[in-house]
Amino acid sequence: MKFCNELKTHFRKESNRELAVPMENYMKNNFSFLGIKTEKRRAIFKSIYEQNKAEIKSNFRTIAWELFQMKEREFHLTGIDLLVKESKKNFVIEDIKLIEKLIITNSWWDSVDTIAKYLLGGYLQQFPLETLKVIERFSNSKNMWLNRSAILFQLSYKEKTNFEILISECEKHKHSNEFFIQKAIGWALRDYSRFNPSGVTAYVNSTNLKPLSSREALRLL
Repeated sequence: MKFCNELKTHFRKESNRELAVPMENYMKNNFSFLGIKTEKRRAIFKSIYEQNKAEIKSNFRTIAWELFQMKEREFHLTGIDLLVKESKKNFVIEDIKLIEKLIITNSWWDSVDTIAKYLLGGYLQQFPLETLKVIERFSNSKNMWLNRSAILFQLSYKEKTNFEILISECEKHKHSNEFFIQKAIGWALRDYSRFNPSGVTAYVNSTNLKPLSSREALRLL
């Protein structure tokens, strides 16, 4: 793909090992970095996008997956940015397969949270009848990142959040000892507390969440 080749050339030209090391340390050395800060990375992406718009429009899913299989984290994050940009209100029903594959590939909070909010959340807004089936499957998975995504997918829904689904996910996972699950429960509840403070307060006070989840949930209240 011409876009991918040009992106690799520009990214590697901008690589900075002094910046890459602290980035890798921050991500617990799970990934290699080129050392390109977010603002610069997105500026490069925007420039190359404009020059390759026709190719991207017709192949954005393939391009995003190609980027996700590259070594450095900047490519993975650019692939997600590309999908978010091109998929908005433009999903097809089969996209759930790609979304799931992205969640369980090169998984860490920086990728999964964006995918859950904008891709999974956006997909289920476009295909609401798929919500219960998809979320039940993700929630029952042995993959922790799919579980986290099932908790967080409504972050962009605001006052349209289905509180019953959110509570159901919290109840299902509230005894988890996994930090990323406890944090997700608190984050999802805190986000919704901006629109239904009394409901979130009542729920937290009536159930036995882990301390981390409770603190996060009530932070704004």
